[in-house]
Amino acid sequence: MSATSRHGTRCGWARTELSIPYHDREWGVPCRDDRLLFEHLLLDCAQAGLSWEIMLRKREGYRRAFAGFDPEKVARFNRRSVERLLKDSGIVRNRMKIESAIGNARAFLDVQEEAGSFADYLWEFVAGQPVRNRWRSIDQIPAKTPLAETVSKDLKGRGFTFVGPTIVYAFLQATGVVNDHLIGCFRHAECARLGSRRGLGSGGSSTFHPGRRS
Repeated sequence: MSATSRHGTRCGWARTELSIPYHDREWGVPCRDDRLLFEHLLLDCAQAGLSWEIMLRKREGYRRAFAGFDPEKVARFNRRSVERLLKDSGIVRNRMKIESAIGNARAFLDVQEEAGSFADYLWEFVAGQPVRNRWRSIDQIPAKTPLAETVSKDLKGRGFTFVGPTIVYAFLQATGVVNDHLIGCFRHAECARLGSRRGLGSGGSSTFHPGRRS
């Protein structure tokens, strides 16, 4: 199912006052900004077992609680920080997810140090160019793909947690590494143009290769 807007047809999952602007402005836009990539990663990992609508409602609570999604600041959180966050109703108060966010911030910094940026690391999996799918209905979109499984395995090997292939695929969709807007959605072509114009990622020019440890 698809929904109609003044712009044209949009993906059918975007139907609420929060999901519509998220779909129309953010979801699927190729991203190479490390701060925004960390934001998406933190939120996607925290979403496990919950709806994305819940995470959109809590997004500003997370922004406040997790230092504006600054991975360097989050990496310095300690046990007292965890206890404070467990009392914060603006986020998902799950100890494992909170500790995962902190651990993932530290792993994120490690990737930045090794690869130069998390964006360079991530986009190298697709040689710098977004995967452009051509789904006609939501039912065709998979929950995970071989690409997501590859990225998931590499992230886990680097110490990230809550990064199973389903969560990772949602992250790849959100950050435009994969364009999963339906072919009839007005954002499909727009995001495709953004990916082509910006020359995202290293396009194969980077000396860093995921899965290879120096």
